[in-house]
Amino acid sequence: MARKLTDLRNIGIIAHIDAGKTTLTERMLYYSGTTHRMGDVDKGTTVTDFDPEEQERGITINAACVTFRWKDVVVNLIDTPGHVDFTAEVERSLRVLDGGVVVFSAREGVEAQSETVWRQADRYHVPRIAFINKMDREGADFYGTLEEIRNRLDGHPLAIQIPAGVGPPHMPDAFRGVIDLVRRKMLTFSEESQGAEVAESDIPAELEAGADEWRGRMLDRLFDYSNELGELLLAEEDVPEELIRRVIRTATIHNFVVPVVCGSALDHAGVQPVLDAVAWYLPSPADLPAVEGTNPEKPDVRLTRKPTLDQPFCGLVFKIQADKHGDLHYIRVYSGELKANSRAYNPRSDKKENISQLWHLQADRREQVERVEAGDIVGIIGLRHSVTGDTLCDPKEPILLESITFPETVISMAIEPESSAERKKLADALEMYKRQDPTFRARESEETGQTLISGMGELHLERVKNVLLRDYRLNVRVHKPRVSYRETVEKAVEVAGECHQAIGGQALFAKVKIRLEPFEGSQAVTVTSQAGDGVPPAFLAAALEVLTQQAQGGGSLGFPLMKAKITVLGGEWREGESNDLAFRRAAADAFHKALEAAGVVLLEPIMKLDIVVPEEYMGDFVADLQQRRAVITHTSPRGRDTVIEAQAPLANLFGYSGAMRGLSQGRASASLTPSHYGPAPAEVLQGFL
Repeated sequence: MARKLTDLRNIGIIAHIDAGKTTLTERMLYYSGTTHRMGDVDKGTTVTDFDPEEQERGITINAACVTFRWKDVVVNLIDTPGHVDFTAEVERSLRVLDGGVVVFSAREGVEAQSETVWRQADRYHVPRIAFINKMDREGADFYGTLEEIRNRLDGHPLAIQIPAGVGPPHMPDAFRGVIDLVRRKMLTFSEESQGAEVAESDIPAELEAGADEWRGRMLDRLFDYSNELGELLLAEEDVPEELIRRVIRTATIHNFVVPVVCGSALDHAGVQPVLDAVAWYLPSPADLPAVEGTNPEKPDVRLTRKPTLDQPFCGLVFKIQADKHGDLHYIRVYSGELKANSRAYNPRSDKKENISQLWHLQADRREQVERVEAGDIVGIIGLRHSVTGDTLCDPKEPILLESITFPETVISMAIEPESSAERKKLADALEMYKRQDPTFRARESEETGQTLISGMGELHLERVKNVLLRDYRLNVRVHKPRVSYRETVEKAVEVAGECHQAIGGQALFAKVKIRLEPFEGSQAVTVTSQAGDGVPPAFLAAALEVLTQQAQGGGSLGFPLMKAKITVLGGEWREGESNDLAFRRAAADAFHKALEAAGVVLLEPIMKLDIVVPEEYMGDFVADLQQRRAVITHTSPRGRDTVIEAQAPLANLFGYSGAMRGLSQGRASASLTPSHYGPAPAEVLQGFL
C-alpha cells in the first residue's frame, strides 16, 4: 500500500545533556512495538547509542536515525547529542527535520544547551513540543520550568497536561500520573507492565480546581487562533476535543505555541502521550511550505519544490558516515523520487553523482531499498563529490538549496604518529574524519611540521583521539590542547599597493588602493569593491581574488583573520604594462601594507559558563571565577542551589571540571558553550609578538 505523506513525521529529540533524550527514545521504540526490550543508558544497551564510546560514557555523540510506526503515523526519529561539543549533530539534524521534541529536566529547568538547541530550532523555524521530564525527582518543578521556557527562551509554551503530584514516591504529594487538559482525564501508568498499560480515570476531586484553571488558560490562548473555538467559548458552550486538537495543531505548525506535556521517561510515565502529541500536533512534510532554493546558474532566481512525487527530485546531504569501503551519505528527500542505480546532479560541485544503493536506516542497521520519495530520510552509497550541506537534484531541473552553516572551532591540539610509517595512515584517517564531521579541522603547522587538529571542545578532541586509537588502530601522541585564537585590525586605514617590475623583459605596472577596517559581519572577512569603472573588470577580479586569498591565509600573527572588511577603492593601470599578474601583485602588496598600518588585535574565544552550585560553596566559586578572568553576568536561586551565569576566556577553563569538583566536593555541575570572540589582554598578545 502506498504511503500517505500526511502520515509521516520527521522529528528530532533535542535537549541539554542528561535531560533524558535517549531514555525517552528507548521508551518510544518499546511502546511502539519496534523493540521487545527496553535499553538502559547506564548499561550501554540502548538502540541509538550503539557507538562503543557512547555506551562507555553514557552520552549521545552521533545523531542516530530510527523509524517506527505509532498508531496511524510513521515516525522518522533522530536522537541528537546534548553535549555542546557535538552541537553540529543537532545543527544538521534540525536543518532537515519537520518537527522536534525538546526535553527538559523538571529539576534543572532550562539549561545552557537547552538555550542553544532552542535557538537552533528557531533559526530553522522548526515546530516543536516540549516534554518536561523527571517529574518524579526531588526538586522537580513543572510550573517553574514552564516559566523558564517563556522567559529564558522567549518561547510560547502551552500546557496541555499538568502533573498529578510531584517528586519521588516517599514524598506526601508524589508524582503519580498526568492530567490531560484536552480530554479532562487523569492518566496513570502501570509499573507492573513497565508503563505499557495506561489507565484513564476521572480527575481526583482535590486536583479538579487546578485542572479547570489550567484548562481555562489553554483555551484562552487558543481563542486567538480559531473563530469557531472562540464563538463556542463566548457562548459558554463545551469545546469538542477534536476541535481543540485541530487548533493546537495549526498553532503549533505556525510556531505560535509549543504544546507542553510531562512525565518521567525513566519510570515509564507519560511517554505514550508524547507519541500522541507527535502524531496530533507536529507537521507532516505536506503541512509545511514548499522548500526554497535558487537557480544554480542564476542565483537571483528563486525556485521552489513541493513535497510531491510529480515534482523534480531534490534532496539535501546532511550527514556523512565515512568508510574506507564507501561513504554512507544521509539525505533528506524534499521532492520527487530517487531510484537506485540512477544519477543525480550536485550543483555545487557541478558533477553528476551515481546513486549505487539506497538504504533505510535503523540506528546501526540498514535495509536496502530500490526507490525513495519526498519526505524520506535515507542513506546513499556511491556519492564521490558531495559533502555535508550539498544539494542533489534532477539534472534536467537543477536547484540549489540553502546549505548548513557550522560554528567555528575553539580548541586545537597537536597530534603525531609514533612512527614515520604511520604518518600516511594518520593523514588518511584524519581526511576520513573531516568528511563526516564538519566541525573538525586538521592541518599541518608550517612552523613545527606537526599536525594540528581543531574542534569544539576538549571532549570533541578526546573523541577524535579515541577513534584514531580504537577504530583505525593508530599509535599517536597527543599534546596538550591549546586555544584557537583569531585576529582582527585595530583601526581603519587606506593604503596603496604597487607593482613595478620587469619579468622576462616585460615591464609590469599596477596600483591598487584599498581600505582595511574593523567590521562586524557574518563572514570572517568581507571583501568588496568601490572601484567603479576606473579599473578593467578582469584586473579588478584578479585583485579581489588575491585579497580574499590573503585574508583567508591569516593576519600578521598567523591566526585566521575575522571581523574585518577590505574594500578596493580604485587603481591605476597602463596600456601594454598592466595585466592580471600585475594587479595580483599590487593587491598582495596593498594587503600587507594595510595589515601593518592597521595594527593587530588578538581575539580569544569567550565561553558562556552556566554553573549550578550549592549555596554554601558560592563564595569559593566566585573567587575562583575571578582568578580565571571571568565576568559574572547573572546569579539566580534554583531550589537549594544557585545558578551562576558567567563569561570566561577558554584559555583559563582547561581542566575546569576537575577544579569544580574539588571546590564543591563533587556537588556542582557546569556546562560551557562558545559565546563569541573578544579582545585578549595585552599580556596574552605580547606572548605572540
